[in-house]
Amino acid sequence: MDTLKQTQNLNKGKIIAIRGSVLDIQFLKRLPAVNNLLQCGEVFIETILHLNDRTIRGIALTSTQGLKRGDKVIDYGSPLTVPTGEKLLGRIFNIFGETIDEGEKLDIPPSQKRAIYGKSVPLAERSTKIGVFETGIKAIDVLAPLGRGDKAGLFGGAGVGKTVLIMEMIHNMAVGYQGVSLFCGIGERSREGEELFREMRDSGVLGRAVMIFAQMNEQPGARFRVGHAALTIAEYFRDEQKQDVLLLIDNIYRFVQAGSEVSGLLGELPSRVGYQPTLASEIADLEERISSSASGSITSIQAVYVPADDFTDPAAVHTFSHLSASIVLSRQRASQGLYPAVEPLKSNSSILTTTIVGKRHYQIAHQIKQTLSEYEELKDIIAMLGLEELSKEDQNIVNRARRLERFLTQPFVTTEQFTGNAGRRVSLREALDGCEQILNDEFYDYPESALYMIGSIDEAKRL
Repeated sequence: MDTLKQTQNLNKGKIIAIRGSVLDIQFLKRLPAVNNLLQCGEVFIETILHLNDRTIRGIALTSTQGLKRGDKVIDYGSPLTVPTGEKLLGRIFNIFGETIDEGEKLDIPPSQKRAIYGKSVPLAERSTKIGVFETGIKAIDVLAPLGRGDKAGLFGGAGVGKTVLIMEMIHNMAVGYQGVSLFCGIGERSREGEELFREMRDSGVLGRAVMIFAQMNEQPGARFRVGHAALTIAEYFRDEQKQDVLLLIDNIYRFVQAGSEVSGLLGELPSRVGYQPTLASEIADLEERISSSASGSITSIQAVYVPADDFTDPAAVHTFSHLSASIVLSRQRASQGLYPAVEPLKSNSSILTTTIVGKRHYQIAHQIKQTLSEYEELKDIIAMLGLEELSKEDQNIVNRARRLERFLTQPFVTTEQFTGNAGRRVSLREALDGCEQILNDEFYDYPESALYMIGSIDEAKRL
């Protein structure tokens, strides 16, 4: 009876127009606030605009099939909420916080649910400590180090090891930081999401991770808001559990695409290259919530698709302005069996400076890139004339470069069942020591194979 009274007291309206995912709804009592969640039968709608003093325009988060003009709509007086808490670990959710992994249903009390729209941490409350976030992966830690609370872009096509790299980072996060990993799939294909879940479960990394998806077949409104839902869960672990959180987003460009679809449905005038006029502010609203506070940090790695390889595309430009590191995966390196296929010459980080990582780390990374760059220039000569025609100095460069390339490979824990090689988590100190010794020609006479797919440099000495 109490529930019936509560329902009767809720603000109610009726649909007066439906255009695909966009609905115009009339409220005679009072207008719902922008971002409020509305419900019509089984359909959920988010308030986007106030058209006049009685009518709002909303975007559907679920399919509008079966709706008609005159249908009653209920305003619950608050934005969409998602559950929080330790119970979320190891589970997969949709944007409404419902489990979609066929496991038992979670009973989360309303007191543990949060609205998906949060404010970024004020500058005065942000942590000013700039620390290196060690991933345990040599190629990333040495050449494109991540800072705690920073954002990194992961560039790579299909089949170059992007998913494996993500899974290994989730594993190393659980081992090295006792932290939580959160995977947010924006516009993911159902097949990709299922494969990622199965591989994470089989490799044992799912227990310290939460997954949330708005898949490719879902409404643009759901795909547009799932990033905010993921950040709300991440903020809970950072602020309440005081943990370090690793947030992985795949793919941030699909967030932009969903925003563009919503903008088009609402009838907004497009801006440059057809994107929504609010592109910059929408990306900023999402990205600026990823930060460190005194209690913990949210470090984000985001897969970024660059349309037609055009780095001047507005979506790419606005995304890059928020990233502090770029990790580029190369198909050529993957074809050579050099995993992880991180491209050393194209990957970079804004914290790779002497003031943050230290003089030694900066110099080693600079020497590695210089050596590999000189090797790239010599490849054409080697292909035409052969290695023997090079000067002694150039031969030494080739020797160092090839050994560096192989030392920067690494067996992963998440691929043990496929490769038979035990995974290694390598500390930054061990990675720097190994690179420095190779640059000093201490492994000049060692076979290249001795440095391939090992952890620390000491393993090569034991072979």
